[in-house]
Amino acid sequence: MKIKKMTATFGRLEGEVLELREGLNVLELPNEGGKSTWCAFLRAMFYGIPTRERDTRTALAEKNRYQPWSGSPMAGEMLLTWGGRDLILRRSPKGASPFGGFQAVYADTNEPVPGLTGENCGQVLLGVSREVFQRSAFVGQSGAAVDGDPELERRIAALVSSGEETVSYTEAEKALRGWLNRRRHNQTGLIPRLEGELEEVERQLSLTTHTLRRAAEAQVQVEELERRKASLEAEHAAQRARQLWFQAEQHRSAAAGLAEARAEVERLEGEAGPLPSKEALRSAQEDLAYLKTLEANIKEAQNQRGPAREAVDRAEEAAQDPLFPDMGPDQAWQQASGDAARARELEKGKEAVPTVSGALLLLAALCFGGAAAFSGQLLFLAAAGLGAAGGACFLLAARRAKGRRLRERAQLLARYGADYPDDILARANAYREKWVSVEEARRGAEAVESSIAGLTARREALWRQLLDFVRPFAPTVRDQFGVSAALSRALSYDERLSTARVRLEGAEKLAASLPAPQGEAPKTAPPPSPHTAQQTAAALSAVSGELSRLQAELAHIQGQRSALGDPVELEARREALEAQLEQRRLEHRALSAALEVLGQANEQLRARFSPALDRRAGELFSALTGGKYDAVSLTRELDASAREAGAVLPHRALSLSQGTVDQLYLAVRLAVCELALPAEDPAPLVLDDTLANFDDRRAALALELLQALSRDRQILLFTCHSREKALLAARG
Repeated sequence: MKIKKMTATFGRLEGEVLELREGLNVLELPNEGGKSTWCAFLRAMFYGIPTRERDTRTALAEKNRYQPWSGSPMAGEMLLTWGGRDLILRRSPKGASPFGGFQAVYADTNEPVPGLTGENCGQVLLGVSREVFQRSAFVGQSGAAVDGDPELERRIAALVSSGEETVSYTEAEKALRGWLNRRRHNQTGLIPRLEGELEEVERQLSLTTHTLRRAAEAQVQVEELERRKASLEAEHAAQRARQLWFQAEQHRSAAAGLAEARAEVERLEGEAGPLPSKEALRSAQEDLAYLKTLEANIKEAQNQRGPAREAVDRAEEAAQDPLFPDMGPDQAWQQASGDAARARELEKGKEAVPTVSGALLLLAALCFGGAAAFSGQLLFLAAAGLGAAGGACFLLAARRAKGRRLRERAQLLARYGADYPDDILARANAYREKWVSVEEARRGAEAVESSIAGLTARREALWRQLLDFVRPFAPTVRDQFGVSAALSRALSYDERLSTARVRLEGAEKLAASLPAPQGEAPKTAPPPSPHTAQQTAAALSAVSGELSRLQAELAHIQGQRSALGDPVELEARREALEAQLEQRRLEHRALSAALEVLGQANEQLRARFSPALDRRAGELFSALTGGKYDAVSLTRELDASAREAGAVLPHRALSLSQGTVDQLYLAVRLAVCELALPAEDPAPLVLDDTLANFDDRRAALALELLQALSRDRQILLFTCHSREKALLAARG
């Protein structure tokens, strides 16, 4: 079969056309150019879109993944050659199925192809089912590995058997094991069920013998309990009547108490009028107590006023000093400092004293002024006499000056009563210290006066506040006693009103909590019962419960008698079950033997078809690797291993590089295509970036092999690289 042309509105493809030729088609498209989309489109044209597939966390279902990006309906057309004639396949939406609409016609006559439908299209044209095609000739992106499938297994088995593809070890083994499990699977199956039924029949037979005895015993107990129940019900009725009478009395008492409490509250609210809150009244009482404390403090401060003033007088009197009349401490200190300095000067003798030369000059002046006519001799004699007299005059003047100084110093010290100048300063310092005491006494007196004024102001403000608070509910109050009485009276009303409201609330709750009497209560109290209502109710409940249990048990026993049936019939049923059980056990043993034989036959079959598949896969793998590997072995699950040329042991695919693994599974795919797919008019081989992990050398070998295979089969190689075309061009 050869595909000539495809037209797709599918995923990112919007009416795009892909024309193909026979042999090897290398289709170079960039990333996101639609390679995988074209591959999926080809598969969908043959097999349709799986409608039951759902989205998962890691993948989208095909019906959602390939919805046209443009929003157009999913549609496609394929022109191909099959059986020597050109066919046109068309698919379009139908109902909820995106590719459910199908049409197949001959290209030259446009007549429908008989027997070709959307469901069997791939099976008829390609000769295999969707599962076999995907595991052989359809190599998706990063999907070269092959996994097992019952249908693929049947086709491979047909190679080495009669050619009948309806035989599959997996399906046969599954069917046999299903039949075997149907007979016995752990604790389920026909055999355990028959064993259970047989056990139940035997149990029923054993129960039949004592059912009548149990029924008779239960009937006697039921009759006795019914008599006991009737007695307790009569006692309970009498207790109920007494309870109704008691409830009616409670209701009458509660209603009377409620009316009395409501009247008390209304009376107190009318007498008291609107009152402040209890907290405000308590706070006012505290303010009144504080007012009394303020008055006591004022009296105490007033008592301190006289002593403070006396202390000032005493300090001022003690500070008086005649040496410093009407002087402050600083003025006194200035005066004393000057007098002390004068005393020191007088003591040191720094006052001016006439000298001898001065006396002589004075005497000469007198002489010249009184006798200018004397001769020079007389002048000489006068000068000589004057010198002697001047010395005597100087000594006399000095003694007189010192005496004056000493007298003045003594007078100055005597005025202060001091012996030394420093004593004068000591007298001034003592005077200053006395004035410090005066200032302290004055400050103390001022503090007392300030305290009296502050306390008085606070007392007056608090008193006005108390009067303003009390007069709304006691307008005639004028003194503290009246305020105290008004506060106490208001608190008393508040307490009484609170108590009355609590009583009213309790009466309301009591009236609301009492259940209304159910039924008419008796006028007088019925006589008391020997038991309490709880005891009677408990006894009645116990008797009723036991009676119900026995009645249920009696009904159960009677039902058992009906359900157990005739012992003769039960015996016949047991014999039949034993026969069926023996038959199922024989079948179980036969199926177990069949499974064992099937396993042996499968091993023989594998020994027949595995060498052919391994041999052809080894040849192809050797061609792909340039002879480095010469043998391939596959398990029944198609897990592959490869052996290097000249080596003894093969390598599992897990130990090979990614490129070598891709080459290994490509060889397996090609071998499966040759051996499992129809040889006449072979299906196209679809490869999506299969050579992406091949190096240049092995890519060239792969292209050479694909070219050789394309003589008999059309091959579509999608790639995003230009390497493949370059390698083909290099080979000419």
